[in-house]
Amino acid sequence: MVHQLGPELVRPLRRDEYDRLVALGCFADERLELIRGLLVAMSPQGALHAEVIRRLNRILSRALGDRGLVQIQSPLALGDDSEPEPDVAVVPPGDYVDRHPTRALLVIEVADSSLRKDRDVKADLYAAAAIPDYWLIDLEERAVEVFRDPVAGRYSTVTRHGRTEALRPTAFADLEVALAEVLPARR
Repeated sequence: MVHQLGPELVRPLRRDEYDRLVALGCFADERLELIRGLLVAMSPQGALHAEVIRRLNRILSRALGDRGLVQIQSPLALGDDSEPEPDVAVVPPGDYVDRHPTRALLVIEVADSSLRKDRDVKADLYAAAAIPDYWLIDLEERAVEVFRDPVAGRYSTVTRHGRTEALRPTAFADLEVALAEVLPARR
């Protein structure tokens, strides 16, 4: 019985093992991501969640052009034990036919039911990977938490912004993202 096993008896998956299992179709009907060696179920998306991702994709893709590749819910290969699939990631331009990107310039998670996991678990994961800019969009509060300045596996700066404000990604200081264009007003 699993509930009687101690953590010392659980062997985490390595990213290369996970990728092989994915290639074999083992998780074809499941929405999973690999976080610190564990398979973590991804929450289903509501209409607002999906719309915010579409808006971010449109805004960032148009503004960045060839300076960065905007990927939506696609894997990032972070270390030997993690392959999260953030809602939005801006990765360096490149050819990713044979491998997933290992770096990101900006990661954005859109959260409602996943807010605690995205704030506590994923923020540390992204900081440990030295991702300079992590935005956590809180759909319930219509606000964005911005995590910056990763130091020793943690973000040293966290700020909160409302939908009337604008943000500039660290890697693209010339780009201003008006949060009112991303977050619809409450109905």
